[in-house]
Amino acid sequence: MTDTFKDLGLAAHLLRALEAQNITTPTPIQSQAIPHALNGRDVMGLAQTGTGKTNAFGLPLVAAMLEMKGKPAPGTVRGLILAPTRELARQIQEQLLLLIKGTPMKVGLVVGGMSLNAQAGRLARGTDILVATPGRLIDHLDRGSLDLSETRFLVLDEADQMLDMGFIHALRKISGLLPEERQTMLFSATMPKQMEEIAQSYLVKPARIQVNPPGKPVERIEQEVHFIAKGEKLGLLKEMLDSHRDELALVFGRTKHGMEKLARMLEKGGFAVAAIHGNKSQGQRQRALDAFKEGRVRVLVATDVAARGLDIPEVKHVYNFELPNVPDNYVHRIGRTARAGRDGRAIAFCSPEEMGELKDIQKVMKKEIPVASGTPWEKIAPPAGGGGGGKPAGGRGKGAAKPGGARRAQQRRRSRGGQGKGRGKGQAA
Repeated sequence: MTDTFKDLGLAAHLLRALEAQNITTPTPIQSQAIPHALNGRDVMGLAQTGTGKTNAFGLPLVAAMLEMKGKPAPGTVRGLILAPTRELARQIQEQLLLLIKGTPMKVGLVVGGMSLNAQAGRLARGTDILVATPGRLIDHLDRGSLDLSETRFLVLDEADQMLDMGFIHALRKISGLLPEERQTMLFSATMPKQMEEIAQSYLVKPARIQVNPPGKPVERIEQEVHFIAKGEKLGLLKEMLDSHRDELALVFGRTKHGMEKLARMLEKGGFAVAAIHGNKSQGQRQRALDAFKEGRVRVLVATDVAARGLDIPEVKHVYNFELPNVPDNYVHRIGRTARAGRDGRAIAFCSPEEMGELKDIQKVMKKEIPVASGTPWEKIAPPAGGGGGGKPAGGRGKGAAKPGGARRAQQRRRSRGGQGKGRGKGQAA
């Protein structure tokens, strides 16, 4: 692995930009991808979140732009970066702005939740690098406010999530509008079957780089699972959040309504909390993220809209209040912690109804998550004389605590003096 960014052959301007951010050593994905990209090759990178992918494509992209003469023609884009969510797109733009500081280059942002007309006005002046979500990019293409015929560089970031979110048709349409003579870089945390089709459509003899096996979470993340009835989850979450009030925690769930309700209940419990999900406007989501980054909010409750777009190194704890339906999303969720060389914890709550999701997650990761409390529901014998339908004991709300549920689990943790498996340093039960 290359020891320094200077060894990669980056321009002096970029070396100064990295030094200003106290970024001194390339990550594995950066040291392997940047040389190929600087040589003009297409790149296909497989790496987990938190491994430095933004600079892996951002540095060579800006390097190429610095060598281009003149300004982009009105309504055209020289370099296009596609990302699945608004949050990730904005995060990429922010990093690129740091890299181009002091140059005449312009980095545009086109995402939903903002005025189409205002975006069209900025696009009309020409853009060096445009960061966009597929849906909003299609809106501008349909309006005729954007021309991709001059686009010489394309980046697909978190391509697997774009497939998960149903952007396959949008990607095909965008691909048909791009010139064949271009350089393309595709980055993904996982490699679903459909990704091969995307790779063949977009890439030409790419350099394939794999840092972590697909589905394998960052090794520094300390994982644990609690088998607990659905009705007991809130109490356990409050107890655990209360043990680290000075540290940032992300809480993930499935639905917009459910996470909004959870945020209100945590707020009533005295926690500094905010929520981001699809029903929030872009302004609301950005204000919540800013408050979380600045530490004014210590708990951020989110749906999977935030699983890929957050890069906040200070996040110490990730809670899966509800397990995701898509097992790969578990990996992306917990990838919000243990970033930039830090350690982190990932705590999962599993109700009887979620055993299938847990099995799928463990199958994808090829490992079992250590049990911190409770008993796997499939190992609990059904109560004598009933239960019908083969449901495990514990599927009836609070009664579920009897066969190894939350209350007894909490008592066991207290009797052990907080020494349960997977508990973070200095945390009491």
